[in-house]
Amino acid sequence: MSMKLTGEQILLRAIEPTDIDALYSWENNTDHWKVSNTQTPFSRHVLTQYIESAHLDIYSTKQLRLIIDETQTDSHTSKNQKSIGCIDLFDFDPHHLRAGIGILIADKNDRKKGHATEALRLLIDYCFDFLNLKQVYCNITVDNEPSILLFKKHGFAITGVKRSWIKEGNSFKDELLLQLIKN
Repeated sequence: MSMKLTGEQILLRAIEPTDIDALYSWENNTDHWKVSNTQTPFSRHVLTQYIESAHLDIYSTKQLRLIIDETQTDSHTSKNQKSIGCIDLFDFDPHHLRAGIGILIADKNDRKKGHATEALRLLIDYCFDFLNLKQVYCNITVDNEPSILLFKKHGFAITGVKRSWIKEGNSFKDELLLQLIKN
């Protein structure tokens, strides 16, 4: 079976050393911290080390980050690529055949164009058809309606609520657990 991580508008690819500036910007944007459970900035050194180890097998690292590139056709019909975000597998568990999924479309101007939908579809296919996972899941705060709708559109069901799970300022938010289980 050949795996194609290319869609109509995007492709998913491995992290390259040239992605350091984008990763540095995305990881240190405090607006993204609340959905990634990040509390401190990342240095270029730490991110460089991460990129250098990104080639390691998912079975040893238990995670995989792929860059989402928007493919654009110019007037000469050649394709250009623009990195718009990333999609992650985390807590990969080959014994229980499951993994968590996180996705980021970094710039608000690149959202609502179908890129996240396409990236998620490609990653789900990869998880079920290549990694042979039984299920994938995600954690989303109750107020993140676009993400809830995105995952529900792909068949994820809300299977749990973690009450007062995420602290934001002086208050707490509930977080939903959504699962997609392969029949």
